Amino acid sequence: MGNIYVVVAEARDGRLRQVSLEAVHAAALASHEDDKLIAVLLGHHLQEAANELARYVEDQVIIIDHPDLAIYQAEAFFSAITSVLDQLQPYGVFFGHTSIGRDLAPLVAAHLSAGQISDVIALTRTDDTVSYTRPLYAGKAFENKQFISSPQIVTIRPNNISPAQPVPAAAPITQLTYSPSASLRTVIKEVVRKSTGRVDLTEAKVVVSGGRGVKSKAGFQPLEELAEVLQGAIGASRGACDAGYCDYSLQIGQTGKVVTPEIYIACGISGAIQHLAGMSQSRIIIAINKDPEAPIFNVADYGIIGDLFEVVPLLTEEFRKVLSVSN
Repeated sequence: MGNIYVVVAEARDGRLRQVSLEAVHAAALASHEDDKLIAVLLGHHLQEAANELARYVEDQVIIIDHPDLAIYQAEAFFSAITSVLDQLQPYGVFFGHTSIGRDLAPLVAAHLSAGQISDVIALTRTDDTVSYTRPLYAGKAFENKQFISSPQIVTIRPNNISPAQPVPAAAPITQLTYSPSASLRTVIKEVVRKSTGRVDLTEAKVVVSGGRGVKSKAGFQPLEELAEVLQGAIGASRGACDAGYCDYSLQIGQTGKVVTPEIYIACGISGAIQHLAGMSQSRIIIAINKDPEAPIFNVADYGIIGDLFEVVPLLTEEFRKVLSVSN
């Protein structure tokens, strides 16, 4: 009998998040053939997400479905997940490096007296040694870390490790009960979300971002049209957020979100180091700026020197033509 690896999966609005499948793949890469991989899903109205998750997990999917878990609340989720982990005694626990994972993983690590490696973008196994790679200094350097004991807690940065592939036979699904603790100090009644588009910014394959060069709230409209055609998400620099052109929920950078899309299109963004910290690991970076000396061109794979209000509509129209033909 081998060790047990647990993936704490996430669902949003009843749908499984892509990063959960990436965490499943990461856990599979870290484990041996005789190890067991179990996924745990917490929330409410989870059956559809659980059925999808089971297609990628061989051993077992555990769901804890309760109205009190419909909205993330640290104490409630911690109580629910530790009730499972205390029984399973896992060797490794994998989370997505999301707002939930970043909050919950350290609590679990402290509870299990476990070491933690966060924001992992790659892992390699050599015999019995697994090395985890994570970025440092806004992506200017990388470190490889290894655990010297267990349990082991790992968080996986979205869009860096390929998602798990379907398994021959879906895992059995087990539903456990959850009893809310009377000692909970906080109860969340409602969450008011500000819409950032139909595609989750941190998991989007394409991100179209605007900086101060968009000049106004209306200046984001051409970017939104381009993002819609490419089925991508809208982002922004802190300068655009500070100027009131968009909501801070769109902010990408050292004090905002970190994204690693397949394609990052920077429109009217100068390329300050604080912004680069949030997007420099994107696969392909395309910069559109009137200033040929803008620092963003130093990290861009492709650069277009020109007025974004002229360039972006042209790109949108061309992408629309190409995509309509391919469909």
